[in-house]
Amino acid sequence: MSGKEIEKIAVLGGGLIGAGWAVNFLWKGYPTAVYDVSEEALEAARKRVSGSFDYLAAKGIVSADQARVAMGLARYTTDIAAALKDADLIQEAAPERYEVKRDLLAQVDRFAKEEAVFASSTSGLLISRIAEGSKHPERCLGAHPYNPPYLIPLVEISKGEKTAEEYLQRAYDFYRALGKEPIILRKEALGFIANRISVALYREAVDLVWRGVCSVADVDKAVTFGPGLRLALMGPNLIYQLGGGQYGVKGILHHIGPTVEDWWADMADWKKWPEGWGDMAQEGVLKEMEERPASQGRTPEEIARWRDDGLITLLRFHGKI
Repeated sequence: MSGKEIEKIAVLGGGLIGAGWAVNFLWKGYPTAVYDVSEEALEAARKRVSGSFDYLAAKGIVSADQARVAMGLARYTTDIAAALKDADLIQEAAPERYEVKRDLLAQVDRFAKEEAVFASSTSGLLISRIAEGSKHPERCLGAHPYNPPYLIPLVEISKGEKTAEEYLQRAYDFYRALGKEPIILRKEALGFIANRISVALYREAVDLVWRGVCSVADVDKAVTFGPGLRLALMGPNLIYQLGGGQYGVKGILHHIGPTVEDWWADMADWKKWPEGWGDMAQEGVLKEMEERPASQGRTPEEIARWRDDGLITLLRFHGKI
C-alpha cells in the first residue's frame, strides 16, 4: 500500500497539535476537515492555520498563492459525522486522556469508513488501551508528532495488540509521502522513544538545579551549546561513533565506560518530581527569558518564532525543506 491511497483527512481537535497537523496536510495538498467541539475552538484553529501559512509564506517556503490554495482545502466543523465522512485517515489530536480519546474513537466507529486509518497523536499513551472497546482495533495506531508538526519531520508510529500490519504500513507510507521521518516502535512503550529520551535528560537537568550544581539558565545553556548542537545533526549512537575515532562506539565505551558507570551511580533515579520544583523552575525560566537577547525573543510567542526560524535553517541543512 502507498501513501497515495490516503486522499482525504479528518483532524479531530483543532488545538496546537491538531492545527499543526492540518497545516502539514493542507500544505501537501490533502483536503482536510478540522473538527472541534465549539465554534470558538474552530476559530482559534483557523487563526493558528492561517498564521502558520503566513509565516511559511514570509519565510519563502510557500508562495502566497500556494498558501491560499492550501487553506482553501480546509473545512472546519463542529459536526463530527461531517468531518469523518469519506476520510481515509483520521488524525486524532484530543486531550491526553484515555476516556476522551476512547469517546472520539467510538464516534469514529459510528461515522467513519471501516477501512479508514485511526491515528492518535498521543504523546505517550498506549494505543491498545485507547482502542479498547473499538469495533475496529485493527485500524488503530499511534502517530505521535513533534511540535510544530508542520516543521519537525519525526512521527513515532506505535501499534497496539490488535493493530493490523496493513494499516501500519499504510500509515507509514503516507507519512513518508508527506515528507516526514516515520519510525515504527517494535513494541508498545509509554512515552514512545523521543519523549522517553527527552524526559530522561530533563530529570538529570532538574536534579542538577535541585542539588545546587547550576541554575535553570545554565543547564539550558549547557544543553544548547554543547550536546544540543550535535544532536540537531545526528543521534547519540552516531555521535559516540565519531567520538571513538578509528575504534568507533566500542572504542569510546572502552575509553570512558568505567567513568560513565561512576557518573550513573551519582545520577538521579527518582520517580516523583521534587516537591516545589514547579515554582523553582518557573522562577528560573522567567528570569532566563528576561535575560535573553531581544533579537532572540523574550516572550513565549517571540521565542517560538525564533525557534521556528532556527528549525527552518536546520531543516534546510538536512534537505527537508
